Amino acid sequence: MSYELIATLMFSTMMLMLLTGQRVFGAIGFIAVVAALVLWGDRGGFDLGFSAAMKLMKWYPLLTLPMFIFMGYVLSESKIADDLYKMFHVWMGGLRGGLAIGTIGLMVLISAMNGLSVAGMAIGSTIALPELLKRGYDKRMVTGVVQAGSSLGILVPPSVVLVLYAMIARQPVGQLWLAGVIPGLMMACLFVIYIVVRCRINPVLGPVLDAAERDIPRAEKLRLLRAGLLPVMIFAVMMVPFVKGWTSLVESSAIGAIAAFVAAVLKGRMTRTVFENSVRNTLGITCMFMWIILAALAFGAVFDGLGAVKAIETVFTERLDLNPWTILILMQLSFLLMGMFLDDTAMLVIVAPLYVPLVGELGFDLIWYGILYTITTQIAYMTPPFGYNLFLMRAMAPPEISLRDIYASITPFVLIMVFALILVMVFPAIATWLPQYVYNQ
Repeated sequence: MSYELIATLMFSTMMLMLLTGQRVFGAIGFIAVVAALVLWGDRGGFDLGFSAAMKLMKWYPLLTLPMFIFMGYVLSESKIADDLYKMFHVWMGGLRGGLAIGTIGLMVLISAMNGLSVAGMAIGSTIALPELLKRGYDKRMVTGVVQAGSSLGILVPPSVVLVLYAMIARQPVGQLWLAGVIPGLMMACLFVIYIVVRCRINPVLGPVLDAAERDIPRAEKLRLLRAGLLPVMIFAVMMVPFVKGWTSLVESSAIGAIAAFVAAVLKGRMTRTVFENSVRNTLGITCMFMWIILAALAFGAVFDGLGAVKAIETVFTERLDLNPWTILILMQLSFLLMGMFLDDTAMLVIVAPLYVPLVGELGFDLIWYGILYTITTQIAYMTPPFGYNLFLMRAMAPPEISLRDIYASITPFVLIMVFALILVMVFPAIATWLPQYVYNQ
C-alpha cells in the first residue's frame, strides 16, 4: 500500500469516526496511534504517543492557557463583567443603537478577559440581550450583534484558539496574539459602523433610552465608569509589561490571573462558590485542550513521516497547476464548509497536519495565516445549517427569539466578516505590522 493511500485512509477514517459522534481528541489520537503501530511496529507506535506527550509537557508557553482561562472565569463568576454592561448602558443609552454599540464593546472586553467565544455568548445572551429586547431594540439585529460580538473571543488576545494554532504550527503565541489585535478591533469597528448606519436609516431598530433612564447623577455615572473599567485595567496591568518586554508571556498571564483574583477579593465577591466554579471550569477546559493538542501532535507526526504534505503540494502545484493564492482560497473555502458541521478546534486539528506545512511551503507567513484561519473560523461559527454560535444562541436566547430569527440575524455580520477576511488577505500588514513592530523593539 502506498503512503499516499495510507494518508487518505487515515483522513477518511478519522472523518467517519467524528461523524459518528466520537470525541475529537479520541478519534484523532486513536487513528494516529493505530497508523503508527501498522507502519512502524510496537516500538514506533508506543514511542509516537510518548514523544507527543513529552513535547506537550515541555512546551512552556502552554502555562498561559490555564492562567487566562482562570482569569476570565473569575471575572465572569464574580459578576465583575456585569459592571461593564451597566457602564455601557448608562454612558451610551442616549445614542441611536447605543446599547447595541455598547454590547459590541462588552464583547471585545469579555474577549480580552477570557479568550473563548462561549464566555462572550453566555454573558451577551443572559445580560445584554434581555435588556436590549426590553427597550424595544429589533430582535433580529441584536441577536446578530451578540453572535458576531462573541465570535471576537477567538481572535482578540488572549485567544485560546490561537494558543492551539501556535502549538501545532510551532509559532510564537505572543506574535499570534499581537497579530490578532488590529484585525479584531477592525472587525469590531465594522460592526459598530453597520449598527450606526442601520439605526440612522431606520431609528426604530435601536431607539434612544428614555430620558428618565438616562437622568442619573454624574457621581453615579463616574462610579459606574470606574467599576466598568476595572477589567480594562486588569488587562492593561497584564499586557503592558509583556508588550514593553519587561515580562515573558507566561509571567504576564500569571499577573492577569492574580490581578483578577485580587480584584474579586477587594470587591467582596470572591466567595467559596465563585472560586470552586472558576477552578473547576478552568481545569475542565485546560484538560480538554491539552488532550486535543496531544492528539494533534501525534497525528501530525504520522503525516510528516508519510510525506503526505509534500504529496499534496505536488498534486496542487504540479498536477493541477494551481498558483499559491488559488490553493490558499480553496483552503479557506474548505474551512467554511467544515465549519458548518465542526467547531474551531476540531477543524484545526483535522486539517492542521496538512494545511499548515503546505502554507509554509507555498511561501506564506504562518503568523498571518493563523489570523486568516481564525477569521474564517469566526465566519464558519455563524454559517447555517450547523454553525456553532447559532446553536449556542438557540440554547441561551429568550423564548421569543426563534431559530428562524437567529438564522436571519447573522447575514449582514457574516458579510462584514467576509469583507474583513478579504482585507487581511489583500493587506497582510493589518495582521503582521504590530507583532513585527513590538518584537523588533
